[in-house]
Amino acid sequence: MRVKNTGTLAAIALLSSAQVWAEGTSALERHWGMLEQYCVECHNATDWAGGVAFDTMLPESLAQDAEIWEEAVRKLRGRMMPPPGEPQPDGEQVRAFVSALESALDRAASAQPEPGSVGLHRLNRIEYAAAVEEILGVRIDATTLLPRDDISHGFTNIAEVLKISPAFLEQYLTAARQVSIQAVGNPAARATSHFYRASPQAMQYVHVPGLPLGTRGGMLIEHEFPADGEYEISINGLVGGGYVWGVLDRNTLIVTIDGVRVFQRDVGGEEDLEAVDVRQAEGFTEINNRFRNIRVPVKAGRHKVGITFLAKTAAESNEILHNFVPVTGMAVHVNGNSVGPRIENVEIKGPFNPSGVSETESRRKIFICRPQNAAEERPCAETILANIARKAFRRPVSADDLAGPLAFYEEGARQGGFETGIQKGIMAILASPKFLFRAHTPPAGIEPGETFRISDRDLASRLSFFLWSRPPDEELLELASEERLRDPKVLDQQIRRMLADPRAHSLVTNFAFQWLHVDGLDQVDPDPDIFPEFTEDLIPAFKKELELFIGSIFSEDRSIIDLLTADHTFLNERLAMHYGVKDVRGGQFRRVQLKESYRRGLLGKGAILMATSYANRTTPVLRGSFILEKILGTPPAAPPPNVEAFPETQEGGIALTVRERLEQHRATPSCNSCHGVIDPLGIALENFDAIGRWRLKDPDAGMPIDASGQLADGTKVSGVDDLREALVARSEQFAQTFTERLLTYALGRTLKHYDMPTVRAIVRQAARENYRLSAIVSGIVNSAAFQMDRLPEVEPAQSVTAQAAVTADEGTAPRGILE
Repeated sequence: MRVKNTGTLAAIALLSSAQVWAEGTSALERHWGMLEQYCVECHNATDWAGGVAFDTMLPESLAQDAEIWEEAVRKLRGRMMPPPGEPQPDGEQVRAFVSALESALDRAASAQPEPGSVGLHRLNRIEYAAAVEEILGVRIDATTLLPRDDISHGFTNIAEVLKISPAFLEQYLTAARQVSIQAVGNPAARATSHFYRASPQAMQYVHVPGLPLGTRGGMLIEHEFPADGEYEISINGLVGGGYVWGVLDRNTLIVTIDGVRVFQRDVGGEEDLEAVDVRQAEGFTEINNRFRNIRVPVKAGRHKVGITFLAKTAAESNEILHNFVPVTGMAVHVNGNSVGPRIENVEIKGPFNPSGVSETESRRKIFICRPQNAAEERPCAETILANIARKAFRRPVSADDLAGPLAFYEEGARQGGFETGIQKGIMAILASPKFLFRAHTPPAGIEPGETFRISDRDLASRLSFFLWSRPPDEELLELASEERLRDPKVLDQQIRRMLADPRAHSLVTNFAFQWLHVDGLDQVDPDPDIFPEFTEDLIPAFKKELELFIGSIFSEDRSIIDLLTADHTFLNERLAMHYGVKDVRGGQFRRVQLKESYRRGLLGKGAILMATSYANRTTPVLRGSFILEKILGTPPAAPPPNVEAFPETQEGGIALTVRERLEQHRATPSCNSCHGVIDPLGIALENFDAIGRWRLKDPDAGMPIDASGQLADGTKVSGVDDLREALVARSEQFAQTFTERLLTYALGRTLKHYDMPTVRAIVRQAARENYRLSAIVSGIVNSAAFQMDRLPEVEPAQSVTAQAAVTADEGTAPRGILE
């Protein structure tokens, strides 16, 4: 499909536009008086507030000012305008005017649809790692191989900010080399060291999921072993001075490889206690050295290394008779004086005496043929590299596509034989712009400025990176090559298949976590003097709870409104204790029905509550802004320059509640215009402290917390339950916000004003299915924005990186790549 910008089509579009305006202008004119009564006083040609003059605009010219009107719709929906303190229209007036505006904008957009354009789209770190796993069966930590991706509108997959530089290219070439060696294996691998830092759970007296039953504490590591050989495992920090941890009671430490015990030794007890009493530091060193350089034989490939302690029975020890409370990162007895052994970090070093490379998952994926003699090596290499290139380039490959990888193969084979050649060929594929970049190839004859339907193979790629954050699988590639994917029935079947696949969990860990800005959790470091109960193990627990909660809504294809209202969550013993939930035992997360309504939905989750707090207190401003931006889609404006700081309680002064300090802050007119909208939303969550616990009193003032307020639309709320009810009453607005964010993520570009009619159409359609996730995803995938593209008017200059990486396809090795 193609649409040319010819004079004939332009005339038809103008005629069509006139017809739709004749249908809808009268409805908009009926509500135009609200604009003149409440908005023109500030937004006029004299004052020009916000750069907008409504008195110069007419209903008939609304299409020409669509960008301004879409922003007006957003402000009015969020009741950001008119600002608090100014005369306000009633809710029905606002709803009627917004409805008329949206209808008029949607009619104008239907006359001249605009799909937008993405352009060249580099794989981000998440997509790169997932692609390597999909194609080669190798798991990598892309954060150590590639530089951090820039963020735009909350996401790391926005094409316009995924730029690249010569230095960036160097890292991609290094990554291609390391990944290809890891995938093929290296029988001559040199010994290297990898360190794994233990979480606080490594010192807790609970079972760690994935470790053998009958054990407690410790850590589980997935490690990629490059070759068959011996490896040394060193466990550091088991015992130490100060509190004399680890030696008062005898404990048995074991090391397992894939669940099989390969090492066992005791630590602590009378002899060790005597050693540290007599020889002190020398004694500690001697005990710790028992658990260093533990040499074990391991086959090449990815294996699970477990370090844990055998659990004791009540007859053997009284340890489990005591409760445990977390204090500054240690698990300490409440009624006893012993502190158990702990693990600070684990080092895995090797291989020593490598003896070859076993058949790993990655080698089985790569070596789909085996040459029996020298004459068969080149044809086999072509078969192997063509198979990998087809998956990496996400389409059938030609002789030209294989010329570069085969040139690398030849050079590598001369250096080290067939497998070295294959490794070099894979490296060339991973360094190719055909792998690193996604772009929609226009049909022949399409000229700049024209729109076109993307090909089936580009649709397969776009769909797969949207739902799985990785390249299309074999089924998608086959349907695309047969040009059957664009069939609506086939496409619908694929959407449902892909959403049911475990790989769709990336919508939780990638899309949802970025949408909700859960990464902000890592920037909050609660003050230990104010929150001595906080321990680092709460952060991964908060994240896991949120991941499992959102995952349950998505995987069960429930209404996205359940994200706000669901009365279940997922807890382990540590998090249940933090929340005050009883009868949850052990480190394993399990589904729990919530008895207390205040914990329901996203607003009751510790990850959200802590990420929107400061280190020493709650902040209703952050929490209110979170709701406005992430839930209602109406982010507040940036504060004016030189705004007064939020008043803190002065030492020796009268302690004020957070509400009282906010009221002081709002007394400034320039602050009230935004805070009058933000603060009531955040105050409603004030019963949750900065680490997500429920409370009834303000800790500074010692007064009962007053979480009541009035929202910008006049709705009165008193706490989180009322707030949740008010948000659910605006379910369509939440669904629109969710759809906007998901469409942004799906397209890999920021949305423009011309995308909003598409968003509203998807939401209207999804409403018929109670806003189920699959309905919203289907609406996105079937939209013109997803299935069409526009060739830019001016072709962007090819990036330095893409040009340099092309050398891999031309058979010319970039400097150092073959070393």
